[in-house]
Amino acid sequence: MAWPATLLKGRPRQRADLCWSQRSASSPELWLVIVDASASTRRYQALSRAKGLLASFFDQAYRARARLALLTASGTAPRWQRHGLKASAALQPWLAELGAGGGTPLLAALQEARQWLVRRQKQFPGEQQRCLLLTDGRLSKSAALVPLPCASVLIDMESGPVRLGRARQLAEQLQADYWHMDQLDSAACGALPQRQ
Repeated sequence: MAWPATLLKGRPRQRADLCWSQRSASSPELWLVIVDASASTRRYQALSRAKGLLASFFDQAYRARARLALLTASGTAPRWQRHGLKASAALQPWLAELGAGGGTPLLAALQEARQWLVRRQKQFPGEQQRCLLLTDGRLSKSAALVPLPCASVLIDMESGPVRLGRARQLAEQLQADYWHMDQLDSAACGALPQRQ
């Protein structure tokens, strides 16, 4: 019901006095979050700071009724934490326990994410997909990268007095928007671009 339009006509006395608004059927959204949780992200509390951004991001996903997919890159292989589930408060314990360690299987995570997104696009063709990648860009090896099949944002977690700037190069290769964590406040984290 459109309350402002109804009340502008005076107090409704019968059903005919009510004004109705048509619901717009917006496309469902999927937000894929890839977190580099390698040992290098422990430096200068980079991962701890990124957790604050992620908490805000999860809250915004909940309010937008978006589905979330979470993929962590640490140790020897990437690991899925969630697969397209609705955002909820159940993510907070996972976020609190998220720790860093091991190697950086970020290239494998990007390849796995790409394949998963392509399969999901076939399964849900109307779904709007967006990706948020948090990394310091410190990869053990370099490789030619193929952009993800959706609009993407890379948030650079590299902290400290000497910065190598590898995450910016990674963002260019992935054709992703680039932000450094220092440039963001918690409100800006959820402003991912729309699928084009």
